[in-house]
Amino acid sequence: MTAALGAQALPAGTALDLVRSLAPADLADVFRAPILLVDLAGARPDELTALVARRPPLVLVGVGPGADGPGGPDGLGGPDGVGGRTGGRGGPPVPPAADGLDVLLPEVLAPGGDPDEAADALVRAVGQHPEASVALAGLLRMSERLEPLDGLVAESLAYSALLAGADFARWLAARHARAHRPSARPLLTRRDGDRLVLTFNRPEARNAYDTATRDALVAALRAASADDTLAEVTLTAAGPAFGAGGDLTQFGTAPDLAQAHLVRTGASAGAEILRCPHRVVARIHGACVGAGIEIPAFADRVVAAPDVAIQLPELRLGLVPGAGGTVSVTRRIGRRRAAWMVLTGAFLDAATALRWGLVDAVEPVDAVEPAVG
Repeated sequence: MTAALGAQALPAGTALDLVRSLAPADLADVFRAPILLVDLAGARPDELTALVARRPPLVLVGVGPGADGPGGPDGLGGPDGVGGRTGGRGGPPVPPAADGLDVLLPEVLAPGGDPDEAADALVRAVGQHPEASVALAGLLRMSERLEPLDGLVAESLAYSALLAGADFARWLAARHARAHRPSARPLLTRRDGDRLVLTFNRPEARNAYDTATRDALVAALRAASADDTLAEVTLTAAGPAFGAGGDLTQFGTAPDLAQAHLVRTGASAGAEILRCPHRVVARIHGACVGAGIEIPAFADRVVAAPDVAIQLPELRLGLVPGAGGTVSVTRRIGRRRAAWMVLTGAFLDAATALRWGLVDAVEPVDAVEPAVG
């Protein structure tokens, strides 16, 4: 982005005129980082609607104070999720039609937060990872109009495309390679009356989500769905962290990205939770990073310990979430807050997660003792 464009937000009318005047091939010359900051102050609904309707390959960020709009107590102007859930509880009101933008700073800033610092953080992140940022914005715009299972397919396609990208290749080349440590029992199962408890059991790896864990979880969920004697499935984890995300030792090891897409969509824990006829409850604690929040967010009820630290860090690898987060997290908090989480890699604490609707309750959650052998 040019210095002038990157330094300040543009009025909505000016932003619209700029996007209208540029052919898609010219955007890269004008926007060194594919992000456009739009000043919400005085923005007219018709200008915002027309800007969003053009679907530019830019991350559209609304900055400035919100204005009273028709969105009701959450200020969002209506549903902003997939599958009927509204996004983002307790946010400030925003101008009409601003809900079509990709991020709204008035929604995500904590009280006393500095909007200039937040805008600068977004510009830096998008500048460092332009392809993944634009892919994320387009994916989230699309996913809110898709059924959840279709959203998972769209996410996997975007994820596979970015795995072939230069940004991910740079991350692979720079990382410190480590050997994968398989676990003998990556998932524990325990029957408690009409409740099945599934426990991630890789505490030595902070319950990093590897292929063995995925396969065991998918198999257990499929078996649970076929068991008419069950009423509830509970997800828990052993050790101090619920889940540290995808096991980085296995990233970049798929020899065929097209086949990897078929595997990812055919063995999706999120899809199995969506299909499960029984109530699914996730009890999360400690670090809930990447897959460690993407999967439990599919549950009907998420109970978080006060010590949770929630993050979607995939952008720094040049990727988008790949374990269903663009569907599960978006259904709970809306696509704009989900985009903020991915673009900034910001951690959410328990209070913020509860206020946003990412979790349903905050209460003590006891970590399960790990099993060996």
